[in-house]
Amino acid sequence: MADAALVELAKRRGFFFGSNGAYGGTAGFYTFGPQGAALKRNVESAWRDRFTLQEGNREIESPTVMPEPVFEASGHLETFDDMLVECGECGDSHRADHLVEDATDVEDAEALPAEEVETLIRDHEIACPACGSPLAGRDVEDFNLMFATDIGPGDGQRGYLRPETAQGIFVEFPRLKEYARGNLPFGITQIGPAYRNEIAPRGGLLRLREFTQAELEQFIDPETDDPPLERVTDVEVRLYPAAEQTKPDGDYRHTTVGEAVADGTIGSPWVGYYLGVAMEWYERIGVDLNRFRFRQHLAGERAHYAADCWDAESEVDGDWIEIAGFAYRGDYDLSKHDAYGDDTFTVFKRYDEPKTVERATVDPDMSVLGPAFGGDAAAVADALETLAERDPEAFAAETVAVEVDGETHEVDADVAGFAVEEVTETGEHITPHVVEPSFGVGRTVQTLLAHAYETDEVDDEERTYLSLAPEVAPRDAAVFPLVTSDERLTALADRVAADLRAAGLAVSYDDSGSIGRRYRRQDEVGTPFCVTVDRDGIETDGAETVTVRERDSAAQVRLPVDELAGELTRLLSGESFEALTDRYETVETDVETN
Repeated sequence: MADAALVELAKRRGFFFGSNGAYGGTAGFYTFGPQGAALKRNVESAWRDRFTLQEGNREIESPTVMPEPVFEASGHLETFDDMLVECGECGDSHRADHLVEDATDVEDAEALPAEEVETLIRDHEIACPACGSPLAGRDVEDFNLMFATDIGPGDGQRGYLRPETAQGIFVEFPRLKEYARGNLPFGITQIGPAYRNEIAPRGGLLRLREFTQAELEQFIDPETDDPPLERVTDVEVRLYPAAEQTKPDGDYRHTTVGEAVADGTIGSPWVGYYLGVAMEWYERIGVDLNRFRFRQHLAGERAHYAADCWDAESEVDGDWIEIAGFAYRGDYDLSKHDAYGDDTFTVFKRYDEPKTVERATVDPDMSVLGPAFGGDAAAVADALETLAERDPEAFAAETVAVEVDGETHEVDADVAGFAVEEVTETGEHITPHVVEPSFGVGRTVQTLLAHAYETDEVDDEERTYLSLAPEVAPRDAAVFPLVTSDERLTALADRVAADLRAAGLAVSYDDSGSIGRRYRRQDEVGTPFCVTVDRDGIETDGAETVTVRERDSAAQVRLPVDELAGELTRLLSGESFEALTDRYETVETDVETN
């Protein structure tokens, strides 16, 4: 399906549309309409069910604004950049790497140095998309993507809108570990907005300045904690390893999670586990698995802290788009916050049996260090303690050299008070490692819409419908009175709709236009089942009945009103419509599908 058709359907039927249209619009911001907001909420609920509830994890909700030191520690202030090139003629700014990818065979220009991107722009005579002026000779610069703000009035604290939800989890680790009683492994999830000041937003929901993430941070002891890989070992996956991407004739590898972990294609068993979980989840919510793959990051695009990283990618309009990332982040995040913050980002790992060990210690004579080093005396004492832990043999000489603020100080060994003592330890403090599955909710929504878009012919008319999985469809069912001139039909239809809503179903009520047009409207927004109240259902000596129509096949059955809520609930829980046709009378329709 072409992007234009998706955007037109999304706008016309209330899935999503550009924000602030009354004021000319604002690039990179989209409003989810009634259908889109419901679809998005259902995707989030399905993700929460699988990655929070079924995994036994806990969910938090942290602020979207955080102070500057958080992002200094995380590295975002220095490294969270995209490549910007500005047109010298019209002044428009563009993602330089995207321009190169659109004009050349280079697939991952983001991983290239800026100088090489400048060369590609010159050699391929790439012009400004806005005005057509040549961009050769223009500098490619790093542009930090974070939105800055001030916390408090006047010269208040500098802050930023979070560029990812993960930092809100990492910063709160010292308290979160208490809720887990210090026991590893444990996982924390969060679903919420993140903000990136994109240079050139594009592609509908694919590249926004405000978007929703669903992230899991799994904290583990790398020496002892293994994932329950047996749960997903037989899950079949289509992998695009880095080694295949660099070959002229590189191809996919069709395998299982267990085999890919065993032979090292997937470097981390934890990453392999979550690829398997994600594969089953994507199938559950309706992603077309023939248009889906896991692509391994090339060395140049992998974050410096990530030992292994894979993206879940879906095909939309002929392009592969990233919809989730799976990274083994090591101890980078917690170690950085431990160094910058005022709290402890480690956990105490208790030994099975106490251990007696030798430990090097120092007890500096401050009455000597004070006069000798003045204001640096305390820092010299700390440096001596650090040196004793790292290199005890350094104290074998008559003097010991330590460095404080770039200056070397020598201390007599006897003044340092060096000694080796036997101590009994019951455990040690370790910094957990982190495994992170991170999902883009908006990109998943756009993928589902693109993959669900279908056309066929029903009652000699062409129709467009969204074959959305019932779990994520905006509405569970729609209720129609066949005609509005018969008060008996409208009264029963009102009662049926109210009863279904009371049973927890999301129900639309539509009494406008012909029944065929009402079906088409519901098909186009992906409503899986339509309930019609007709005269045949009330002009009977037995129980009142209604017809239930299944969206994809347009097949219909007639069933008692008293059974309706229970049967729809079973259908929405995964029972096939064919099972319903086995139990009830079918209603013949003139259906032709392409």
